[in-house]
Amino acid sequence: MAWKWYDSLISRIEEAAPGVRRFWLEVQGDEPLVFKAGQFVTMDLPIHEKRLKRWRSYSIANAPSQTHVLEFVIVRLEGGAASAYLFEQAQVGDVIRFKGPDGNFVLPDDLTGRHLVFVCTGTGVAPFRSMIQDIRERQLPYGSLHLIYGTRYTEGILYRDEFERLNQEMPNFRYSVALSREAHIDAGAFSFPVVKGYVHQIYMEAYPTPQPNLDFYLCGWSNMIDDAVANLLVKLGYSKQQIRYELYG
Repeated sequence: MAWKWYDSLISRIEEAAPGVRRFWLEVQGDEPLVFKAGQFVTMDLPIHEKRLKRWRSYSIANAPSQTHVLEFVIVRLEGGAASAYLFEQAQVGDVIRFKGPDGNFVLPDDLTGRHLVFVCTGTGVAPFRSMIQDIRERQLPYGSLHLIYGTRYTEGILYRDEFERLNQEMPNFRYSVALSREAHIDAGAFSFPVVKGYVHQIYMEAYPTPQPNLDFYLCGWSNMIDDAVANLLVKLGYSKQQIRYELYG
């Protein structure tokens, strides 16, 4: 099925962390954008004469219930044409054309009794934020949900306040963070577990024994995905059917 093209206006831009911004696009027209949590759209940005070199895909970071305003969290990449446009030129009121939605990085229809482990780094948290919001809004039954987030420094933790609140309020929800380059971590400054290092040590220590009702969802740069898949399959003995991933870059 062909993707549908939409016109949108940038309605809001906010700094999320050093080198990371949140963008809100207001979809034009009366027809709602119907998507599943975890899917992405492909934007046609004014960065090149050739069409295919203008296209960039970004995961939607809000719940599917929001059909006319979409949120994206985007990192600035050095030397990237899309980054240069979004961080140096794009302004509120600018028109962004996009097509979609697309992607199979979505949750199954029935989560009953499933224990979900979301592992991500950086802006790879976007599809998981959409999924978590969707689960909560629709009150979908699930066994447990563990969000494991990795970044370099404390200031790079995206959506910290939101997930910190969910860690207190959402039933059977756990939130863990790995900081790879923070010189000193004051555990008392966090209401959730924080380790110095990488996301791998968190899930390997928390889920060392394979369980048939446990599902891992991975989103981030290819190195993290490769290492996680190898750890889960080879070192821990989980099956391929229990692992799903989405690559960023």
